Amino acid sequence: MGRAYEVRKASIQKTGAAKAKLYSMYAREIYQAAKNGGVEQESNAVLKRLVERAKKEQVPSDIINRAIDKVNSGVDETYTSTNYELFGPAGSTLIVACLTDNVNRSVSSIRAAVNKCHVKLGAQGSVSYMYDHLCIVSFKGLNEEETMETLLENDADFIDIEIDEGETVVYGHPNDLFNIKEAISKKLPNIEFDMDEITYIAKDKVVLTGEDKETFDKLLTMLDDIEDVQHIYHNVEM
Repeated sequence: MGRAYEVRKASIQKTGAAKAKLYSMYAREIYQAAKNGGVEQESNAVLKRLVERAKKEQVPSDIINRAIDKVNSGVDETYTSTNYELFGPAGSTLIVACLTDNVNRSVSSIRAAVNKCHVKLGAQGSVSYMYDHLCIVSFKGLNEEETMETLLENDADFIDIEIDEGETVVYGHPNDLFNIKEAISKKLPNIEFDMDEITYIAKDKVVLTGEDKETFDKLLTMLDDIEDVQHIYHNVEM
């Protein structure tokens, strides 16, 4: 299966998280996007994308609106995006993405999980070079050749195109996400994208068994329970 399968699988795993954390995650991201780029979705592509994704994940409208209204009312909060790179058991690795208003709290929480699971917190870059940092867009309505022509006509850079389970999947650099979506939307004005992600995908996977798998699962659970943790990427075949 293609790389898109890994992203779908990660999304399925995320549905087990508490709704309260999901809502909090989107509230922070939407607030920060509105603060940085303005509250009008049509002129703020990042905000528009987040609102669309939040609605797909059934985040209540009042939570979305409150996050935007905080900017309108002059509330001044600052969130910092930071990644932590971990070495797990038996060759496993993780990238833990956080969005926090207190970096010291995030570091402390991550270290607590690392220490309890007897794994290692790596330096910046010690794990991430083993992952592809990509944007992934998937949709129906164009075949591979039509998609390529559309992207080239609109000067939208991309890395690869593949057909995955009946969908056309476009891979690109993260900063090309909006150009790719805009090009496809011009060709298919009423399109609904099935996937719209910026993600890390491991170049090589590992299989864990026995105590190593138990330790890894424990680590995932502890990390997922941390309020500041937004996404967890790893190289383990689940």
